[in-house]
Amino acid sequence: MEKTKIVVGVTGASGSIFGFRLLEKLRKADGVETHLILSRSGERTAWLEMGKKALAFREMADFSYPQEDIGARLASGSFTTQAMVVAPCSIHSMSAIAHGITDNLITRAADVTLKERRRLVLMVREMPFHLGHLRTMVQLAEMGAIIAPPVPGFYSKPDTVLDIVDQCVDRVLDLIGLPAPDARRWDGTRKDEE
Repeated sequence: MEKTKIVVGVTGASGSIFGFRLLEKLRKADGVETHLILSRSGERTAWLEMGKKALAFREMADFSYPQEDIGARLASGSFTTQAMVVAPCSIHSMSAIAHGITDNLITRAADVTLKERRRLVLMVREMPFHLGHLRTMVQLAEMGAIIAPPVPGFYSKPDTVLDIVDQCVDRVLDLIGLPAPDARRWDGTRKDEE
């Protein structure tokens, strides 16, 4: 049986933990094959925020590609994947994707995902948004992308930062059709009433 292929792009925006946790959860999912593109800025941010080197991310993925490798198989629509998630997605990457600027493998793979009508989820990490950001998001939504900034819900009464991160990542997993079995879901009751 063919595995479900998911592309994960990690850019230099703050929030590298979102990409790392996504890779961790996808690694545990049955029948999933991950393809990682970690930008140079993403490497630096991961080190600054988490103390993790690029190797830690690469070890979580089945395949890893340098962002400069625009001739990699992910750059072609003939290589079938089910979805791509950019987590976190910098404003720079979001803007490049919206305008078809495919000068690195993250933006090229995202462009391929859109042109092939596959699911593209962008965990845009910035705040506040100015009008240009919002217009770019509208343009991407009109092109078929899903804009999913990591905005957590607090109905699950998170105890740790990781609980908050997981709530956002679990929503993204729902969006790509791979729901996490351990996701905390709203059931109409408070956590302390259970």
